[in-house]
Parts: sequence; C-alpha cells; structure tokens
Amino acid sequence: MNRTFLKKSHILFISLFLSFSLASGCKKSEEGKETSSSSKAGTGNFEPAYGDTLVEGSIGEPSILVPMLAGDSASHSVAGMIFNGLVKYDTDLSVTGDLAESWDISPDGLVITFHLRKGVKWFDGADFTADDVMFGYKTIIDEKTPTAYKEDFLQVKKAEVLDSHTFRVSYEKPFAPALTSWGNLVVLPKHLLEGKDITKTGFGRNPVGMGQYRLEKWTPGQDLKLVSNRDYFEGRPYIDSYVYRIIPDPATLFLELQAGGVDMMGLTPVQYTKQTDTGFFRENFRKFRYPVFSYTYMGFNLKSPLFKDVRVRKAIAHAINKEELVDTVLLGIGKPATGPYVPDTWPYNPVVPKYEYSKEKASNLLRESGWSDSNKDGIIEKEGVPFEFTILTNMGNQQRMNAATIIQQRLKEIGIKAEIRAVEWSTFINEFIDKRRFQAVILGWSIGVDPDQYDIWHSSKIGEKEFNFVSYNSPEVDALLEKGRRTFDIGERKKAYYRIQEILAEEVPYIFLYVPDAMPIVHSRFKGIKPTPIGISYNFNKWFVPKELQRHSSIQQ
Repeated sequence: MNRTFLKKSHILFISLFLSFSLASGCKKSEEGKETSSSSKAGTGNFEPAYGDTLVEGSIGEPSILVPMLAGDSASHSVAGMIFNGLVKYDTDLSVTGDLAESWDISPDGLVITFHLRKGVKWFDGADFTADDVMFGYKTIIDEKTPTAYKEDFLQVKKAEVLDSHTFRVSYEKPFAPALTSWGNLVVLPKHLLEGKDITKTGFGRNPVGMGQYRLEKWTPGQDLKLVSNRDYFEGRPYIDSYVYRIIPDPATLFLELQAGGVDMMGLTPVQYTKQTDTGFFRENFRKFRYPVFSYTYMGFNLKSPLFKDVRVRKAIAHAINKEELVDTVLLGIGKPATGPYVPDTWPYNPVVPKYEYSKEKASNLLRESGWSDSNKDGIIEKEGVPFEFTILTNMGNQQRMNAATIIQQRLKEIGIKAEIRAVEWSTFINEFIDKRRFQAVILGWSIGVDPDQYDIWHSSKIGEKEFNFVSYNSPEVDALLEKGRRTFDIGERKKAYYRIQEILAEEVPYIFLYVPDAMPIVHSRFKGIKPTPIGISYNFNKWFVPKELQRHSSIQQ
C-alpha cells in the first residue's frame, strides 16, 4: 500500500505497480467504496484492540528508506510508515497538520511560519525540534545530495529557526505548491546525521524516524518487518507489526493471499473481477476500488535517432488502440489517458488531440518521415536500417507486460519490430532509467494532488537521477511550468496546465496509455477501514483486529 502519498503531500515518484492507497481526487461512483464485503468476519460491532500483524505483499523491494533519496513507490510506501512531514492531506483533499500543529501564511503568500508539535520524539528518544526541519532542508538543497526533489526547496529565499518549535520559510516569488511541498521529504534527525554523508551512513537501510512504525528487520529479497511506535504522537497504532513481503511473481503473490501468507495486496483486473469472485473471498476479504493519481505511459528516449522525428512518435500513437488496452489489460477498470493529469481533476484538459487508432494514419506518417518496406519483408526501413527497437519495462508488472505485448502486435502491423524486455525493478531504475540506457519504456507515474510537474517536464531536469529521463526539452513548456507555479490564481494555473497538455499532445514525448483504478484487497479481520476520496490507508494507525480474531501473538503489552 502506498500511504506515503498522504505524508509527502507534494511529490512525484516512479510507480512500480498500482499500490492501493494512493489518494484520489476523481469523481466517485463505486470508487472509494468497498465493492464486496465478508459475511462473518467483516460484520458486527467490535471493540478496538492492540495486537496482531498485518502482512502486505508486494512485487518490488524498496531501494532506500530516506524519502528525499527515494524515487520509487516501493521505497516511499515503507518510508511513509517511518517518517512524517509538516503537513499532509485530509480526507477531503484539504491540507492539514502533521508535525506542524498550525501555520501562518503572509497576505502575499511569500512567508509561511510553521508552529511545530511539542513533545514529539525520534525513535531513539531525542526531541524533535525545528533544527531537524532546518537540517533536512539544508540537506535536500545541498548539491551533493542525489535527489530529484530539490527544485521545490530551491525556491526558498530564506529559512529560519525562530525557536525550538517555530520554523519559517520565505519565498522571493509566489510559489503555488509552497505549503504542500513540506511533506515528509525534509525532516531528518540532525543529532544523528549532522556532519555525515547521508548516502554513506547506512541510515537508508536502518532509519530512525518518529512515525507510526519503526523498522525492526530488513531481510533483502524477502521482507521488511516494522513494529508499532508506542509513543506515536497521534496515538499508538492498534496493529502491533507490519510486514512488507517481497514476492516478485504476481501469481505467487495471489496464491499467498489465498493461503493466508499475505493479508493484503493490490489486485490485477483479472484477480479483481474473476478470481476473487468466489465464496471464499467474499467470506474472508474486503475489496475496494477507486481512481488514483496515477497513469501508465510509453515514453521515448528522445535522444535516440529513431524517435527524433515527431511524425514517427505520432505514427506510433496512432498505431496504439488505447480503448483496446483499457478493455484487455484493465478489463475496463480504468480510462484511456490523454495527458499527465487524470480525468475529472481540475487541471485535466479534455480536448487535447486523442490520436485515434488508425493504421492508415500511422503508415502515412511513417512514409512522410522516410520509412518504407522496400524489401517487402514486413519490416519498414530507412536508408537500409530496419525500424527495430526494444520496449523496456519492469519485471513482475503483468499489466505493463500485457500492454507491451499488445503494442508489439499493433506495431508489427505497421512494419515496426518491437522487442520486449522486462528487468528487475532496482536494476531497471539504477542501470537503465537513471543512465538513460533505453529506447522506449512502459512505466507509470504516481503524481501529487498539486498539478505542478516541473520535475518531470522541465528541461533542467534531464540529469542522472532526475525525472525527465526521456530528455524532453520545450522552451514554451518550461515557461508555462514556471508560470503555473508562480501564481495562486487557479484560473491562471489552469490555463498554463491546459496549454502544457496541448503541447505534449502535439510533440508526443510520451504516449499516455491509461489511468488504472486501485483495487486493494484486505483480510476482513482488519477493522476500522473507512474508504474516502483519498483511499483507505490514511488512518492506518486506527485499523485494528478484535482480540477474538487475532492470529499473531501480541509483541507489546
């Protein structure tokens, strides 16, 4: 589950797979509600009780548990249990306090003064103070810190510790995401890390936070075990321990769910619609479905000679049938994507070019750009070079593999030979994405509620470990990104983001494929789950298992 979205507030990360607790601002029908309920364990009135263990199954392993250094959803998912930010999102998508009890914003919006909670302690017993926020802020803006999240904090003109529990930031220019940027990226224990290189201390695999859970053990390739923080400032979590099991194969993961080795996971469309539609699952589990701030895309390495011509990218867009992908890959549980925002949210532009499925238009564009099947062998070529490339994606994500397979077939029909290669997640990111060793990728973005996507699309963000790994460069988009973040007027911001989507649709650095729904399933012995527009895990510390239903011995009395 990816409950970190609520902590970090304004952050982007590469989506490993569809995590089931990402927040959503989309319109609801059955989404955001449980779609099946148990007949015994899921009904009745129960008293909250401490104890038991919740086991989540995941196909991917975290890389590091320091939020500012993590770029993937697996890392943020676990790190979000350990660290807190100054603010977070409430169930109605308003901003509420986390480590900050309150804040004051100057009339011009350029100065924010945070009033921090008192009595909050790090896991080692040290007091949390404004010095920890200042230390984290200085760390993330340090040029030596390898983070993709630096840009938001470089907007701060001045940061001040006014006293032990008051922290103030001043901005030179209006910065729309200013408040929401102060999530869990920048709060670090100064007393443990001062004077040290955060990338070499071992802190990333043995972190000290102040969140609802602390890491007890990390067995590489197998699992991470977290135990509850009895002194958590929002109250001791009812569930004593949380285990994050790493099971790379989705079929094996589902078998573990059936066998009782996993309590929750994100379902695939087939699992959601068919494999869990049985008496056993209705009796023992609860399913949920809701839209999320996430989309899947095929991105081109724009430095590759194959994809420099926009007509080629448009041709491939016309060759892909997005409705087919939604119907076949998602079994209808989702929507086609047309841009970097999800449908029914305020920055989403519904009238950008859609690139309808048309082999004729695709072939015409390829001919215009010099590609033809002169050898009559079914593969188009240009200057004697056949049009062949590899689609790279991450191992274990069956949706993306299925999408790649369908795209491969559609491209074959217009004379393009596409190979598919799936790579283990950490290798995929570290060796291929970060080093730009790919031609095309199928990936997903989990995006923030705020529409600012400077880190993905701005031309200054093409370096290693940055998020503009397709090397997109548009002076107009750069200017619009700057304009969108420099005004608090939602109407002006909307104009900027609408125009950005029009440009991206015209220049096709990505083919935006689909927006999937989250489909979590949780064992019905867990109570206190209340679906909202931001998902189900915003109140994870309030989930509980009644004493009579607990399976695991209590580790805390």
